[in-house]
Amino acid sequence: MTDDTAPDDASAPGPEPAPEPPPVVHLSEPFNDLASWVRYFSRVEIPVLAQTAAALEELRAMEDEVDAGMLAAVIQADPLMTIKAMAHAASLRKPGDATEPESVTSSLVMTGIAPFFRRFGTQPTVEDRLRDHPKALLGLQDLLLRGRRGAHFAMAFAVHRGDTDASVIHQAAMLYDFAEVLMWCHAPTMQLEIRAMQRANPTLRSVALQQFVYTIELDDLRQALMKVWHLPALLVRICDGKHMAHPSVRNVVLAVRLARHTTEGWENPALPDDVNDIAQLLNAPPRVALAFLRKVNLAD
Repeated sequence: MTDDTAPDDASAPGPEPAPEPPPVVHLSEPFNDLASWVRYFSRVEIPVLAQTAAALEELRAMEDEVDAGMLAAVIQADPLMTIKAMAHAASLRKPGDATEPESVTSSLVMTGIAPFFRRFGTQPTVEDRLRDHPKALLGLQDLLLRGRRGAHFAMAFAVHRGDTDASVIHQAAMLYDFAEVLMWCHAPTMQLEIRAMQRANPTLRSVALQQFVYTIELDDLRQALMKVWHLPALLVRICDGKHMAHPSVRNVVLAVRLARHTTEGWENPALPDDVNDIAQLLNAPPRVALAFLRKVNLAD
């Protein structure tokens, strides 16, 4: 009996190997001034967290069932995607518009769900961008975790104070360090240099190190980019740490500072000053303020 089945061809070519991802180009030298940094970040694609990119693709697959609240829940957990979504919404405003969206949800209502998905395709990710810089990725993840803690503290302070802008204050605290997040993504070697110097000499001020390595202060870069992207005026104002006389600004700055100083526990020598300043903000004795802070911390 003859076997009509063709013999396996051991020499037949297998599937084509997946193409190598293109090399990632990072900045290795600083620009000379703030304007050059702003121009650079205004032109480059900003990556987002891998979990954000994946969640957006899941929602894209069920677009007809997605509403602004569902989409906002994914976006506002990621400061980089928050910036991108709000900047896009701002670009849609017409001259003379009386109102501007002050939240991710209102930005999505202005944009529309279907237009949002058309504008934002599959997103590049932080993890891909830093695939050859695992230490930088860890540094960025630590910063994002600290940002979430800062936002948690900021919201607690705002609610205690009865601030009607509590949601914007929470968002401002989440976005407060986004310029540093961008540096981890685009200039990881320089950012690691700053971290190494800080660890070698904890008394060195962050601002001085930023000026030495980047030629600028990251607070200035944050404010300049927020204005270039036409983010909501209230958000820009509350993020401006150079106007500490405003209670909402103090709320954000002190919350971010507390999150930074308690990253590794509550023994930081700067903590007593933080507690005193927060006590004044909350109009409470330092002892009561400290108890409040520990309670908020436990609820994080």
